[in-house]
Amino acid sequence: MNGGPVLAIDVGGTKTLVALVKGRRILDQRRAATPREAGADAWLDLIGDLAAEWRGSFGAAGAAVTGIVRDGRWHALNPATLPVPDGLPLVAGLSDRLGVPVQAVNDAQAAAWGEYRFGAGQGIDMIFLTVSTGIGGGVISNGRLLSGRSGLAGHVGQMLVETGKGDAARLEDFASGSALARFAATAGHPADAPTIFAAGRAGEDWARELLEAALTRMAHTLRSLQMLFDPARFVIGGGVGLAEGYIDGLRSMLGDLPALTRPEIRPAALGAEAGLLGIADLVSTAQSA
Repeated sequence: MNGGPVLAIDVGGTKTLVALVKGRRILDQRRAATPREAGADAWLDLIGDLAAEWRGSFGAAGAAVTGIVRDGRWHALNPATLPVPDGLPLVAGLSDRLGVPVQAVNDAQAAAWGEYRFGAGQGIDMIFLTVSTGIGGGVISNGRLLSGRSGLAGHVGQMLVETGKGDAARLEDFASGSALARFAATAGHPADAPTIFAAGRAGEDWARELLEAALTRMAHTLRSLQMLFDPARFVIGGGVGLAEGYIDGLRSMLGDLPALTRPEIRPAALGAEAGLLGIADLVSTAQSA
């Protein structure tokens, strides 16, 4: 690679970001609302339009996207987030529009790599978890981002947990921001996640009960992941994960475990830039190998 900037792309259900990135520096960026209902061609055209004025400034591009990327094709894991046509040729479509080679991974995996390279998990085995509307993640082991057979590695929110009714459901159906809001509405207290956290800090019992249940499920998940991967650190991000009291609550629930098996938890350091920095560095690393 010539050491020049990389075009980093982050596509989510509500917004699309493009940025020129060099190393750990974001040189410039653009954003726009993702045209959800306009279809996949419109999403890719938008990326080309946003990056048009930088043509010639980058020699490669990387895309961090919601869902799964396998062999350059994009698949929706939860179509409610973004209705991706199954098997959309993402890498080829972007390469045609941008005129450069393109690499693509899941957005939480890209953020995990960003935190590993430049943030709260630098240089160590780690698991990144983003707890927001949903729950995503990425695993770094022996200096490698794990993707797995189908690009699914790190999708912690899709892990099954006991419901208490003799069956199981996805973790994000019980411990995400959207789950908290749903349970609050069912309990007669319609509220979003920030409002629920504020009510919990104010001592309102209904909110404290909801938060304790969600934290308990997440704490159990961290214990299981610790035994499975034995990471040096968990890095927690996302609007819910970084809410006041969330990480302290997890630490309190896990505090009585022996030091050998107790998860170490740190807040994410890079915020919304983690995915952009991560995918840009993955592209740079691949091209310099």
